[in-house]
Amino acid sequence: MAVAGVSRARVLALSGIFGALTAVGGLVSIPFFPVPLTLQTFFVYLAVLKMKRHAYISQLIYLGIGIVGLPVFARGMGGYAVLLGPTGGFLLGFLLGAIVSGHMLERIQNRRYSGVVAIVLCGTVIFFVGWLWLSYWLGGSLEVAAWAGVSPFLPGDVVKMVMAVALGKKLRL
Repeated sequence: MAVAGVSRARVLALSGIFGALTAVGGLVSIPFFPVPLTLQTFFVYLAVLKMKRHAYISQLIYLGIGIVGLPVFARGMGGYAVLLGPTGGFLLGFLLGAIVSGHMLERIQNRRYSGVVAIVLCGTVIFFVGWLWLSYWLGGSLEVAAWAGVSPFLPGDVVKMVMAVALGKKLRL
């Protein structure tokens, strides 16, 4: 788990912190149907920027504590059944987005816009997985899922991406 200059203890501590922050982000929720607007993706993006390929651990922690029933998902929900509902794909997307973009960022970390590219990739994975799952949940309509569960949230997520990149540059973790 440890890589050049990154101790195992640091990775585990940051994983716990970002897992907890993602949970807190789920409690800050503006109700939309079928998917609420939350701050969860902001903390996923920040985890990717600060932890790179280890960011997925924070999302495993977050999903794990939610699956066992702690009320850490949006609207204070918990339990494995949430993963089977309309937001389940987005939650799985947090994990997959962190895996894909964290590994990509680690490979190209010294390029000028690598953080921006990683965050856009992370958001794309989250929305793609969420969109596919939501379309299944809504009876197979990709178009309805796009209009109900993706397009209303894109402007807010662009703002969260910009905020994560700006804050990520300032944080020395």
